[in-house]
Amino acid sequence: MTRIKIDRKIVKYGVHKPASEEGTAVEVTAGAAAPTPEPAPTPDVQKESAKVIRMHEKLERPEVLIGSTYKVKTPVSDHAMYVTINDIILNEGTEHEQRRPFEIFINSKNLDHYQWIVALTRIMSAVFRKGGDVTFIVDELKAVFDPRGGYWQPGGKFMPSLIAELGHIVEKHLVTIGLLRTHELDEHQKRLIEQKRQEFEAAASQQDAFAKSEFPEGAQLCTKCNTVALVMMDGCMTCLNCGDSKCG
Repeated sequence: MTRIKIDRKIVKYGVHKPASEEGTAVEVTAGAAAPTPEPAPTPDVQKESAKVIRMHEKLERPEVLIGSTYKVKTPVSDHAMYVTINDIILNEGTEHEQRRPFEIFINSKNLDHYQWIVALTRIMSAVFRKGGDVTFIVDELKAVFDPRGGYWQPGGKFMPSLIAELGHIVEKHLVTIGLLRTHELDEHQKRLIEQKRQEFEAAASQQDAFAKSEFPEGAQLCTKCNTVALVMMDGCMTCLNCGDSKCG
């Protein structure tokens, strides 16, 4: 190793890594101000961040919960079902306040479905208390189809099964508390639908000139005069247009 004599004042130094290692030389100039470290968070800030409570399975149930009860009356059952979903309020009174579903109960006089109702409500309540994204339950329930066939709700909406209607109820509740967003149409779609509705109503309001008939509703076609005027009269089929009768 060659000896090097230093005859000047050292003002800086550099650390050079071997060529096999990646990186560049680091130089520190004497007298240069070191970067100012960020101040540590104050105890108040640490305390505020520690106050944020997330939903988890070890969260104890409060004495009082708020919730909503939904009535379900289907044509496949003689008795109505009442679905109650209770919610817990996390971080109440702070900017992190959030309402989350905590448990679900289903009550009905019909004991035919008692076993699966108890099992389903316990599993759903466990999923609610687990935390995280629980909105997947809606799609899973709505995808259940009854092998015996579904039913029509008042208003013309088809429901493939009773479980699927339960999924719609959970979806409605999650929208109410803000965990799900409603799927609304934009202005262009609304105008298009309104235009099509008006066109259909206008077409339905137009009547054929031959649609009106002076003969009673339910009359049959007369084979003699080809007029829908054949009715049962005095125990015999009689045409009110031409008078033809099967009884002569």
